[in-house]
Amino acid sequence: MSERIDFHSAAPAGMKALGGVYSYLAQTDLPLTLLELLFLRISQINGCAYCIDLHTKALNKSGMGWDKIVLTQVWHESGTLFSDKEKAALHWAECLTLIAQQGAPDACYNTLKAQFSEKEIVDLNIAIGLMNTYNRMAISLKKLPASANQS
Repeated sequence: MSERIDFHSAAPAGMKALGGVYSYLAQTDLPLTLLELLFLRISQINGCAYCIDLHTKALNKSGMGWDKIVLTQVWHESGTLFSDKEKAALHWAECLTLIAQQGAPDACYNTLKAQFSEKEIVDLNIAIGLMNTYNRMAISLKKLPASANQS
């Protein structure tokens, strides 16, 4: 598989704008590890090898153990490994990523609302939208994961 377009070179201003959204998220009250966890789960759902590779490494570098990283895909079957806050955010990320199939059910939102402020919920929505955008860029333009370039 070869990359179709280097989106950073083809549209630097657009990619800089997306980077600005990420910079905004880094300044919010949401922990970066929570954001990375959501980015990993969204990328797993979308099947984005580039982003799975990137966010797996970022989580490990931040100190998250491999057991939790590996079980992110099945967080709902992982007992107490994930906090209630993480579970609520992961469930919301799944709902919004698959919104065309199931909408954004009240039960999912109510669980989220019990764990996060209104601003945090909006920031979570921004993060989820951003990662879905990055996934679509990487998948459609065949961005290879960094690990695939190592020999």
